[in-house]
Amino acid sequence: MKIVVIGDGKVGRTIIEHMSREGHEIVVIDNNPKVIDQIVDLFDVMGICGNGASYDILKEAGAGHAHVVIAVTASDETNMLACVLAKKLGAKSTIARVRSYEYNSQIKNIMQDLEITMTINPEKETADEILKVVNFPEAMRVDSFADGKVDLVELYVPEHSPMVGKTLMEIHQKYQVKVLVCAVQRGNEVYIPNGNFTFLAKDKIHVTAKNAHIKQFLNKLGLMETKMKSILIIGGGKITSYLGKELIKNKFEVKIIEKDYKRCVELSELLPQATIIHGDGTSHEVLSEEGLNDSDVVVSLTGEDEQNIIISMYAYKQSVKKIIAKVNKEQFVGLMETIGMATVVSPKDIIASRIVSYIRARNNSRGSNIVTLYKLVNNKVEALEFIAKPKSKVLNKQLKDLKLKSKVLIAGIIRNGESVIPNGADTIIAEDSVIVVTNGQYLDDLDDILV
Repeated sequence: MKIVVIGDGKVGRTIIEHMSREGHEIVVIDNNPKVIDQIVDLFDVMGICGNGASYDILKEAGAGHAHVVIAVTASDETNMLACVLAKKLGAKSTIARVRSYEYNSQIKNIMQDLEITMTINPEKETADEILKVVNFPEAMRVDSFADGKVDLVELYVPEHSPMVGKTLMEIHQKYQVKVLVCAVQRGNEVYIPNGNFTFLAKDKIHVTAKNAHIKQFLNKLGLMETKMKSILIIGGGKITSYLGKELIKNKFEVKIIEKDYKRCVELSELLPQATIIHGDGTSHEVLSEEGLNDSDVVVSLTGEDEQNIIISMYAYKQSVKKIIAKVNKEQFVGLMETIGMATVVSPKDIIASRIVSYIRARNNSRGSNIVTLYKLVNNKVEALEFIAKPKSKVLNKQLKDLKLKSKVLIAGIIRNGESVIPNGADTIIAEDSVIVVTNGQYLDDLDDILV
């Protein structure tokens, strides 16, 4: 596919990195010549220096023949204008990053009136991810398939867990809960476990099942947390605007520490039910004075990864129950591994997963298009949801008889709104939603799971 990416910031760079790995023809537009030189040296892409909302620049980039034009500059207005012009030139589909809080309530009308295929909002989608974890505090990450009928949840195995030293088969036999462990991260290694896999303390496991069944499993393990009530957020940026609103709607007590006084005033008007503190959230004295020790959840959302990590480590030492931090730089994610149950969110990676999912679905003209795609374990694992089409080769055969590629697991089947944790005797029929987890295979169709 031909893809034009306008804007080579954090989000743009992540999209380019993922798309170039998958062999697409990519043209990058940015108005900074140094950035263009760098991106051309790093990846197999063509670079054009200029304004991505310029008709002539878009024409030079071949936007009129592009399958997808993705506009992710720092300006919402530039992104929307670029998409409008690209569509007029003949681009088949357009994606615009639209971040402003003011546009959020109008986004459906904007897409319809400007004929934009998709809008992405890294800050809002990051806030949504954080909210899922706050509502499910035992989890480090929560992803949903089939409109929430099945969850894929990342869990931490503490040293006192009854799972430690037990095989997957022993766990299933003892607890008899309908969950499927589909991936395990142990240090830098990733495993798709079989029945003989033995769990160790500090493993991070990815489990698929209905939300209620996962909670039943955790309850039997003695790992259920009490409901969280008080949330302390450090940093008052766009993510906080979206997150604060949703937390208040869900009846949480919200306190926000922000060092910019003008922004504090804006937040107090936007979120009148929250407590807004003007102060330096990186100061241990300020954190202690403002009740970090009494908070159930500490969410660090400053603009600096390093600050978010330091705040998280301090919160961990103070025995805060749940710690969530925004970390964009991949090299810093490892530092968070020392904070067992901490959740790391990366806006650029969340958006990259959405766009990869969309492009793979468009790229596949054979049959079972991707509905949802999540990248897990520092992008080493993918969890995908397909709709099984009538001509698929996997239909009406017992799963034990399917010859699957290595490092591929069928993790769930959703049929007529009901979810099934599959075993070898189950079959897939047309129009089922099928969840597949893979470590190392490129899949854009359900039949790609077969040898």
